[in-house]
Amino acid sequence: MPQRITEIAEENEKLVSTDRTIVVPEWFAHAIGTSSEDRFIEVEGSRIHYLRWGQPGRPGLFFVHGGFAHAHWWDFIAPFFAEDHCVAAIDLSGMGDSGQRPKYTGELYAKEIMDVCSDAGFVGRPVVVGHSFGGFVALKAGSLYGTKLGGVVVADFPFRPPDLQQEQDSRRRLVRPKNTYPTLEAALARFRLMPAQPCENEFILDHIARCSLAKVDGGWSWKFDDNLFDGFELGNVAEDLEKVTCPLAVVYGEKSALFPREVIEHTAKLIGNRAPLISIPEAHHHLFLDQPLAFVKVLRKLLVDWSDPAAAVPAGREGF
Repeated sequence: MPQRITEIAEENEKLVSTDRTIVVPEWFAHAIGTSSEDRFIEVEGSRIHYLRWGQPGRPGLFFVHGGFAHAHWWDFIAPFFAEDHCVAAIDLSGMGDSGQRPKYTGELYAKEIMDVCSDAGFVGRPVVVGHSFGGFVALKAGSLYGTKLGGVVVADFPFRPPDLQQEQDSRRRLVRPKNTYPTLEAALARFRLMPAQPCENEFILDHIARCSLAKVDGGWSWKFDDNLFDGFELGNVAEDLEKVTCPLAVVYGEKSALFPREVIEHTAKLIGNRAPLISIPEAHHHLFLDQPLAFVKVLRKLLVDWSDPAAAVPAGREGF
């Protein structure tokens, strides 16, 4: 057992609310106890925050969170790759500890990814992994900058048939203004996954929720910009897919509400033989919260398959 696992686990147990007990497994305690570096750069007038694990001068692995989320969603995934890779996870503008913008676009988000990749000290062409809305951003980066990337993994971002996409767009609602909660405990009690789903790994939810909040006048509130998706346009996702020139993979949760049969069949038709379509058993939309170790295993396999000769990626290890 690594030396710090016991004390990290004890520290996590002190953080949880007193009316319940959250069991923290050793692998998770070790992962979030792995040191990372907070870094900031300027991209098109906005201060962008990202986390970095591992040493510069190694092959790059880049993680992109979903809508309203932040870089710390990857705290328990990124360390699995930090021995062999230089790993980064971004706070997209308008989320986490990054600055806000008057308007957000897919093109701006793709540039944020590429500028952070340039700053992080990667060797060779990095692989970009995006979850949910972050999958769209990763796809956009692949469509605009594919020759500079070693691969794109789109995790549970749905490629919907046009009729289903129109139905989804018609139901889209503006985000209600954020509440301010008088105490951290009151705010934590309001944390919810979007879209709603069960998740048995309470230790992950507790960690993510704590990293989602900031102290503000009058109490605690969520870090994201209320106006994040006002007027945001996905554009033609199928066209973006066609423009991706680097290796591509689509990963989804077997039980994901965003991947009904129609979406799976449509996605398979769109990508054809050019990319694997991978299902993670017993996982919902937030697949790496539900099945983190299975998600790591899938990524390791893809990294080996996509090894960049210029970066000399070694085979992944089985665990800490």
